[in-house]
Amino acid sequence: MTVPIKAQPIDPPTLSMRFAVNDSPMAGREGSKVTSRMIRDRLEREAESNVAIRITESADKDSFEVAGRGELQLGVLIETMRREGFELGISRPRVLFQKDEDGSLLEPYETVMIDVDDEYSGTVVDKMAIRKAEMTDMRPSGGGKTRITFSAPSRGLIGYHGEFLSDTRGTGIMNRLFEKYGPHKGKIEGRKNGVLISNGNGEANAYALGPLEERGILFVGVGTPLYEGMIIGENAKPEDLEVNPMKSKQLTNFRSTGKDDAIRLTPPKVMTLEQAIAYIDDDEMVEVTPKSIRLRKAILDPNERKKASRKKEAA
Repeated sequence: MTVPIKAQPIDPPTLSMRFAVNDSPMAGREGSKVTSRMIRDRLEREAESNVAIRITESADKDSFEVAGRGELQLGVLIETMRREGFELGISRPRVLFQKDEDGSLLEPYETVMIDVDDEYSGTVVDKMAIRKAEMTDMRPSGGGKTRITFSAPSRGLIGYHGEFLSDTRGTGIMNRLFEKYGPHKGKIEGRKNGVLISNGNGEANAYALGPLEERGILFVGVGTPLYEGMIIGENAKPEDLEVNPMKSKQLTNFRSTGKDDAIRLTPPKVMTLEQAIAYIDDDEMVEVTPKSIRLRKAILDPNERKKASRKKEAA
């Protein structure tokens, strides 16, 4: 007698990202698959074999809303496409909300089980509390480790994995499982710092980058090709700042000696794909190519950005 195997329920997509045609000034230089048709065909093939992926094409046919079970799953898809030669523009991840019968907003929750060394348990609890997670269990698991279980909104977990590894010195283990759709948790604090934005096209040079180090953390080094609207660093202050990282020293007949002859720069902060996706804000994108990962503003022109910002504030 054959006993039928009970099908396991499939968790619904809880998060989506926009996959767009790369429209930066450097589009087409590093990848061989750059058109919307190629991107659509590749995403459709992925959806045929991956039941957790849901694809929606935009009205302008140049971008696609790709929904999945989490940022890790979509991150793996992006990395795979990148290695296959695709160029993409990727938006910030956003969770998929629902509404109950009363019209109240619901958001996805996950059960998060964390195994961490005892000395780091306090840091993990504090960081999860900031992200609106509720601790449901905490017990010693032996060997100087603690197992902590949380019920956390998926929205608060976006970008936390890399921070978690840093906080636990790479020793922590995190497992996440879709739990339910529950009440909306309200505002969750995001990135507190603004960014440094290139105001033109060219190559970064040491003379210009030297003074910019005092304003924040740089993401680019000497000789990096840049374009207007590209994010080159993190500002130490909350607002965005447009800068000129290509400015060169004025040549004169006088030879100077001293610090200008030997500018020493701190190595730039290089982000992985996962870190870049977690870092960007709603008005920013990650430019993904087979050779590079660049951060940029979604709207490159500064005047158009200001118009969009005013329109958003008015709405």
